[in-house]
Amino acid sequence: MTTLQSALWLPIFDELADPIAIARLAAEAEEAGWHGIFVWDHVRWREPVQQVADPWITLAAIATATENLRFGPMVTPLARRRPTKVARETATLDRLSGGRLTLGVGLGSNRFAEELSATGEELDDRRRGQMLDESLQILTAAWSGEPVHHHSEHYTVDGISFLPTPIQRPGVPVWAAGFPGNLRPLRRAARHDGFFPVNLEHPDQLAEIASTLTALRQHSTTPFDIAVPLPANADPAPYVKAGATWWLAEFEPDTVTLDQVRGVLRDGPVER
Repeated sequence: MTTLQSALWLPIFDELADPIAIARLAAEAEEAGWHGIFVWDHVRWREPVQQVADPWITLAAIATATENLRFGPMVTPLARRRPTKVARETATLDRLSGGRLTLGVGLGSNRFAEELSATGEELDDRRRGQMLDESLQILTAAWSGEPVHHHSEHYTVDGISFLPTPIQRPGVPVWAAGFPGNLRPLRRAARHDGFFPVNLEHPDQLAEIASTLTALRQHSTTPFDIAVPLPANADPAPYVKAGATWWLAEFEPDTVTLDQVRGVLRDGPVER
């Protein structure tokens, strides 16, 4: 059976919008034996949520409060972020943490809080997908340390070298998100380091996803992760058997509290 890594997956809203509190949780999680902590990336959420923290500042707090935990945004919608700024942020965070950052990426959605339309972002899924793929091209090139030359429909980078580079080589691991049954996100993930299935309902879905990814990566020998969000009381064993390498303990974003997270944290990670 695959060795399973366990992480907390935190919507940094309301009580969890305090970066100091999240840094303390991260330190406690590390002491309790958890392997990672990942945070949501939103600018707002539906009611009754009122407070929303910035993920990048929160991740910096996590980096300085821990020594071994893997961490990152899960997931960041790259289409609403400038890729050159993300290149600087990711390299700096990776160096700050000693090489522990994982970058989760996806299309984002206007569904839950209309945060894309409310801020004038691109609403067309196809165009956001193009922007996501172009951003990943820029990030991959930037992490190499060589001058980046990128001229496309959405972005231009004209001969900039992004130094210093991340500690991790050839760059920060990228996990791409996607819905089961959608092949395009799987192809995107196969070009990178991991897949994060959204709204997964059954381990049989994951087994099909893992089979597709294996076929897409048949000529690759690099490590690859499949990170599955599950309720804290769920049995991850069927998902591990289907191909999961990470279990992310999920929480209800509208009602999550520090005490609730701390209760799951103290129960300790799932070992398989």
